[in-house]
Amino acid sequence: MSAFFITSTGTEIGKTLVTAAICHQLGAAGEKVRALKPIISGITDDDWATSDSGIIADALGLPASLDTLNALSPFRYKAPLAPTMAAAAEGRTLDYGDLLKVCSGFLALDGIRLIEGVGGAFVPLSGRTLVADWIADLKLPSLMVTGSYLGTLSHSIATLEAMATRGLAVKAIVMSESAGEGHPDLYESAEALSKLVRLPVMALPRLKGDKPWTHAPDLTHLLS
Repeated sequence: MSAFFITSTGTEIGKTLVTAAICHQLGAAGEKVRALKPIISGITDDDWATSDSGIIADALGLPASLDTLNALSPFRYKAPLAPTMAAAAEGRTLDYGDLLKVCSGFLALDGIRLIEGVGGAFVPLSGRTLVADWIADLKLPSLMVTGSYLGTLSHSIATLEAMATRGLAVKAIVMSESAGEGHPDLYESAEALSKLVRLPVMALPRLKGDKPWTHAPDLTHLLS
């Protein structure tokens, strides 16, 4: 399998950092890698270069052009809300059939393909359709990104078990260190989670500097 879905336990957890890091690492290794973040909220066409879509474009070495944005993220909303609410705020509805067509066309391409979701694995997309339904319809294994905040063990296990009941395969978990003070130790939390799930759990510390995804430890082994 050379295609994967990047999902998480919630929003602002670290999906894009993981996606960008994997794109950068595979590209540096000479692999053909493609990424798609088809749905994004809280974005305008004027400021997108600093958005999650812009980060992925940068990691792929793509120009910050409107053509790049349209290819990476065709379903865009201005309000930083769940897709159902963000679309409604603009008098629109996300066309789930069109979303699947875009993803199917992307998955027909060559190379290693990454599709980054929106929000957590159970965020609503359109009507009663959830991100988990999207993953199921694409028939892709996932990498699940979780935080290191207090409560993440419960959230991680609950999300993982909910995905398992739907028959959704998760390859590994990346615990991305949460921003701010007062969180439990990242590495102790990752070790604790690894003892509770039958999956690889990798700790990803906060990364500093310009283009932080270029400083990430190797994540590509999680795809094998």
